[in-house]
Amino acid sequence: MANLQGIRRRIRAVKNMQQITKAMKLVSASKLKRAQDRVTAARPYAKKMTQVINDLASRVSEYKHPLLEKRGDENILLVLITADKGLCGAFNTNLIRAGQNFIKHHPDQDTKLFAIGRKGRDFFRRRHVTIAAEYVNLTAKVVTFTQAAAVAREIIDLFTAEDSIYDKVYLIYNEFKSALQQKVVVQQILPIGNEQVTTEVANTNEPIVLIDPIFEQSPAEILGELLPKLVETQIYQALLESVASEHGARMTAMDSATRNAVDVIDRLTLYLNRVRQASITNEIIEVVSGAEAL
Repeated sequence: MANLQGIRRRIRAVKNMQQITKAMKLVSASKLKRAQDRVTAARPYAKKMTQVINDLASRVSEYKHPLLEKRGDENILLVLITADKGLCGAFNTNLIRAGQNFIKHHPDQDTKLFAIGRKGRDFFRRRHVTIAAEYVNLTAKVVTFTQAAAVAREIIDLFTAEDSIYDKVYLIYNEFKSALQQKVVVQQILPIGNEQVTTEVANTNEPIVLIDPIFEQSPAEILGELLPKLVETQIYQALLESVASEHGARMTAMDSATRNAVDVIDRLTLYLNRVRQASITNEIIEVVSGAEAL
């Protein structure tokens, strides 16, 4: 016979866990609204800036810049953006799996990791993947453009240094679709080219209009200032997308955990009532048997 006190203790433990998951769901829901608004506001600027600068860079063939320099593909810097905390469903798992698949599909390349987030850093560190740089607790609070620019400048420095060994830089992050859906994005950010523009135009039904740019200033001055800004904007946009996706995934996971806790409490309560009823029945049988024996 199960112990009634033990069952009651389990019910209290599940109720306490339910209160925690419910509170975490409400916190993530409140943060998600603000993060979603920031993503929605930043997307048009980041998308248009990427299209314009990539298009300009592809049309000014005589202009040379370190961020436009085409290299080989022997050495890759993989920028992976994960969360610093867990309890957010498959958010971190999907990103880490994407990073593993990327390394697996590039066996002939030497891939080093630029880790943003504790979960991705800890996972690949245990598997002896070389970590070129790391940032933790960056997405724990509101991400600012200044923070994103600092990360982007370090990536640019690693790519453009005189003794740089990196040929390409890839970015992996979760793009926010909704609270229930996030999309893992694998994107090449360096060297800058027109591949992304071609892909985006091909996926739309809009007519393709090619316009030769007219520069009031020299292309070197314009692109020299804008190309680093493009990388900063891409990193900032990826961080915003990642933060919104993390809160959406955590809100969904905690909502599911809260509902599961209710089901567990109902089953344990029903089991408790059955055990208590069986115990009372046994006591009645003992009393009746004792009375008959007398």
